[in-house]
Amino acid sequence: MKSAKHLDAHTTITIIGLGLMGGSLAMALRRRPPIPRLIGVVRSQDQIEDAQQRRVADHITTDWKDAVRAADIVILATPVRTLIRQIHTIGPYLKEHTLLLDLGSTKTQVCAAMEKLPPHVQPVGGHPMCGKEVSGLAHAEPDLYEGATFVLCPLKRTADWALDLAHHLVHRIGAHPLLLEPEHHDRLVATISHLPYLLAAALVGTTHHIAQQDPRVWRVAASGFRDTSRVASSDLNMMLDILMTNRDAVLDMVDRYLAELGELRTLLERGDEGALRFYLANIKNLRDAHFGKRRT
Repeated sequence: MKSAKHLDAHTTITIIGLGLMGGSLAMALRRRPPIPRLIGVVRSQDQIEDAQQRRVADHITTDWKDAVRAADIVILATPVRTLIRQIHTIGPYLKEHTLLLDLGSTKTQVCAAMEKLPPHVQPVGGHPMCGKEVSGLAHAEPDLYEGATFVLCPLKRTADWALDLAHHLVHRIGAHPLLLEPEHHDRLVATISHLPYLLAAALVGTTHHIAQQDPRVWRVAASGFRDTSRVASSDLNMMLDILMTNRDAVLDMVDRYLAELGELRTLLERGDEGALRFYLANIKNLRDAHFGKRRT
């Protein structure tokens, strides 16, 4: 018999990885009834004790095999290259018609791994477009997903009922589902997420270079610099996983950015104030149209 299309108190959800994303997901699912049975999988006894104190799940364990065997839905909330390995490992332990969903930030390699799952498993790639530059369960919060876009990448083998169940889960945590092909997703997020990380890292590196001559540069850095460079503080292991599993798309976006920056440099070098004003005014209008005017 197929799994239900809706979550209820009889649904068992196993979340592997109770960091920022997995912990916040568990908290969001426990906010309102009907509350499914939640099993959290962590790596150590210390993490078990921490998760138990925070009451993020009904059962916390390091035994992933028993945890996934009991589940109607398994959610992988670990770094991308880790969850790709986990997909290959846990497949045979999942019961028939289990929905397997991941929260990874890249999708092409993840969905390729999901294609190799046993036929009794129903896979859907996922990526919630939310988060923080900090990681860990201590920073998890129940409304992290509220209002966020949650990308879903069903495979050709994914049954309609399984995709419906994934949609229902996304709505339950307050997010909005968006269907994308894995390659298309990776190209888009390379633009709006992975490239900005590299830009922030380069900005901090540039400032550090200037600070070698005059360390007072850090003292004059104000909110604009802090806001622009904020994502450079993101978890390093997570970002390396992202960059290495989306390398081609990120490199393409770096080249496109350098072309835009080169055009700006040319206008500035020429002292062409009219052309520079026209370029920057268009950019301001684009930004304001999509995100609203900057508050002062």
